Amino acid sequence: MDLLALADFDAVALHRGFGAASRATARPKATLSRHVRELEDALGVRLIERGARPFRLTEEGATLHAEAHAMLGRIEDVAEGLVARAGAPQGALRVSAPVLFAHRGLGRLAARFAMNFPAVHLEVVVDDRFVDPLKEGFDVVIRANPAPSTELAGRCFLRDRLVVAAAPSLAEPADGGSFPAIVLGGSQLSAWRLGTEGRTKTVLPHEVVRLSSMALVYDAVREGAGAAMMPASLIRNDIAAGTLASWGEVDGRSIEVWALYPPQRHVSGKVSAFVNMLVEHFHGGSPAHFDTL
Repeated sequence: MDLLALADFDAVALHRGFGAASRATARPKATLSRHVRELEDALGVRLIERGARPFRLTEEGATLHAEAHAMLGRIEDVAEGLVARAGAPQGALRVSAPVLFAHRGLGRLAARFAMNFPAVHLEVVVDDRFVDPLKEGFDVVIRANPAPSTELAGRCFLRDRLVVAAAPSLAEPADGGSFPAIVLGGSQLSAWRLGTEGRTKTVLPHEVVRLSSMALVYDAVREGAGAAMMPASLIRNDIAAGTLASWGEVDGRSIEVWALYPPQRHVSGKVSAFVNMLVEHFHGGSPAHFDTL
């Protein structure tokens, strides 16, 4: 199999089209198209649904892309590791980050990384869904409380407390009372046990709206639609200003933010550099370091 044709197919699949891949790789569109057809002829299967809008891989194409991207990534990492022995990390680095974390200063961290590692081409994509790094071409995935079953390797670099808060206009329920709740994504709705000033109580949420992003939850709570669980560091200034009222810390629940990456025997220099930057900035895992972004 022609490795160059495989790499060109990977670029087309990754960038979702021949034109986008041509712009990203600076390779002629005609060359990319020819190499993909040669690869299809060699394998005896169609890899791309020609004429489909939007761009779509065939089932065989999706399978090949997932495997080829991982293989090409390992080759790139090996080559990068050899180069890194004599110099700084280099190459493309794609990072997926959730909306709230991104909007709390990731742009400034990305700029610092770019200045410190000019040979690395950093791309950050903001998305709250849990992406598959191998299938979607990401080197690092930043997520809060990833599922324990994930097969990805990674490091926890940030920890925070979960607090239930609401607009002051919304009455706080007594122990056993119910209230309108704003719920995040796929969260399971059950009784919430809260602790405040040494006392605990159980409150019963009834869902009024479900939102896919913590940034959306925060806006909805400020609007007065209901109460929600949110990171303590996110609402600290709102509590101090009196625009939100804390009902207490969620018992037995916390937030851990992880930088995840495909498990490999040798983590590439560019991935290590980016993860180390996060760990060093949030030293001790403290969310107080958001204030320096």
